[in-house]
Amino acid sequence: MEKPDQHKILFVCMGNICRSPSAEGILVNKVKTESIDKKFIIDSCGTHGYHEGQGPDPRSIEVALLRGIDIRHQVARRIEAKDFEFFDLILPMDNNNLELLKNISDPIYHHKILLFLEFSQQSDYIEVPDPYYGGDSGFDLVLDLLDEATEGLIKHLVNN
Repeated sequence: MEKPDQHKILFVCMGNICRSPSAEGILVNKVKTESIDKKFIIDSCGTHGYHEGQGPDPRSIEVALLRGIDIRHQVARRIEAKDFEFFDLILPMDNNNLELLKNISDPIYHHKILLFLEFSQQSDYIEVPDPYYGGDSGFDLVLDLLDEATEGLIKHLVNN
């Protein structure tokens, strides 16, 4: 059930099977560990419906599990118009998805749409690279980037 003081966060990538479910899993794990999970509603989705109804990529699941994060229960979905109104922050993984989100949403919601790595304090990356067509090492890099940006996101939300 939604509470007025909750932070409503939506992570977005293209298919919702690699980057955004991993980001969702990391944030869920961190806020549970810090016992602030009741202050959050966290979800993820894709800009495209290629994988709707499917679970995360097995490589994403494997890398997340090695870090103690279980994303096996997640199911890919496509962004919906109501998401723009409901969520406080809509965090795409790259500029292509950022632009797509802005193109399909009413301009009154554009202030909510920010690249996720804007919350990173250490990364030289601007975007989270899509590991889908790369090698297995790309999934480790993605989790490293997401983990660091998640720390920055939590600090930002707790301090504001």
